Amino acid sequence: MPNRITLAELQRIRQWHLAHHREQPLEAQLWDGVLTLWLMGWMGWVPALMLEAIWAMPLCLLAMSLPGFYVRWRRQAHVRQRLRCDWLPPGA
Repeated sequence: MPNRITLAELQRIRQWHLAHHREQPLEAQLWDGVLTLWLMGWMGWVPALMLEAIWAMPLCLLAMSLPGFYVRWRRQAHVRQRLRCDWLPPGA
């Protein structure tokens, strides 16, 4: 399974977190952190390239992949019944 998630999935997850922010504040903050790092990865690769900070390029690539990794990790934990994940679609 690729680590790609669609814009519709991002929107669905975000809407769930907004609707359940009071019941699940830590999960909402964690998702906000994931999206913040994702945006930093997308915004950081150009300055890293221009400043010849080659060491930062793998970090940017990792950050750009973070939402997909996070959703995949949560899906696997949910399937193994280690962590309940209500924002996953039914049957995931």
